[in-house]
Amino acid sequence: MTAPLRTPAVATKLPAVGTTIFSVMSALAARHGAVNLGQGYPDFDCDSALVDAVGAAMQAGHNQYAPMAGVPALLQAVAAKIGAVYGHRYSPVDDITITAGATQALMTTMLAIVKAGDEVIVLDPCYDCYVPAIALAGGVAVRVPLHAGSFRPDFGRIAAALTPATRAIIINTPHNPSGTVWTAAEMLQLQALLAPTEVIVISDEVYEHMVYDGAPHQSVSRFAGLAARAFVISSFGKTCHVTGWKVGYVAAPASLMAEFRKVHQYNVFSVSTPMQHGFAAYMASPAHYLDLPAFYQHKRDLFRAGLANTRFRLLPCEGTYFQCVDYSGLKVAERQLDEAAFCQWLAAEVGVAAIPLSAFYGDGFAQHTIRFCFAKQDATLASALERLASL
Repeated sequence: MTAPLRTPAVATKLPAVGTTIFSVMSALAARHGAVNLGQGYPDFDCDSALVDAVGAAMQAGHNQYAPMAGVPALLQAVAAKIGAVYGHRYSPVDDITITAGATQALMTTMLAIVKAGDEVIVLDPCYDCYVPAIALAGGVAVRVPLHAGSFRPDFGRIAAALTPATRAIIINTPHNPSGTVWTAAEMLQLQALLAPTEVIVISDEVYEHMVYDGAPHQSVSRFAGLAARAFVISSFGKTCHVTGWKVGYVAAPASLMAEFRKVHQYNVFSVSTPMQHGFAAYMASPAHYLDLPAFYQHKRDLFRAGLANTRFRLLPCEGTYFQCVDYSGLKVAERQLDEAAFCQWLAAEVGVAAIPLSAFYGDGFAQHTIRFCFAKQDATLASALERLASL
């Protein structure tokens, strides 16, 4: 008698991880025909010149493996951009690697520097890939809350969280989900705090070119004491409206980058060759990122003006393409719903999908606050605002 087939059991490495809130809310939006302002991606096309540049690279025969660290022309273009915008000189040969998006850059960084039992400080609320990446590297996430309401760094709590086991701290500016942007004074405070330590900074700067009202982005690269201990991560997907292409980069001092590349060569090896050549050609003109703040500030201002006519209380939006609002002035059937339930009601009954801010906290901390994405066509935003006007 043949024994029944059996799939071996696997002890999960991520017991707390299930379907992400982004997938849940997008499915709910589709089911109810809601305007999806939940997931953070544009609903408009990228510049046709970028598509043409990638097509030209394909036609020119750039279709085999790229060098492990990246196509030289793109590495040089990234180094030149960072030098021109932030004043820090990275070597295109030794200090920069092209990655399969920022998420891969974050994961590879963790695998490269975090050993079993190492602690990594994470500032809550945070993007949902940070803590799983730490866990998969064998590290321990130490969650330190940002100031509630303002989402500014609490340096007293960060200092208290530093221990001999602290290997790294992840910072994110402009900040997803809150839209808060770190100031130069805050960067200098972090630099002074970490100066006597061996702690590495992992700086998630994927929204670097979405800072508003004339304020500059304070990249870690601007501050010599931080740049010397940091992996700085950014995203062509966010900057060029091509999130589906999954291309990003990481910059770090050569000794740190050498460790990064040891892992990168085995979990990715190299990134799409024609896309790298296309980005290199496209970066010849800086207009696409220099004009981005004004492009998104128009959308932010349009969206905020419409939301001002509702009972939402708008939180500041200094950067990113996310707008957070406090809905505590709204009740549903005389009840104050929790954030997840309110988002479900909003999608089903009002026809607009958002994300509960509590989903970005390790403990589900709730403030009656939800997040909208305004990286949408003006017509999409107008449609959402028309529906939200009922509130």
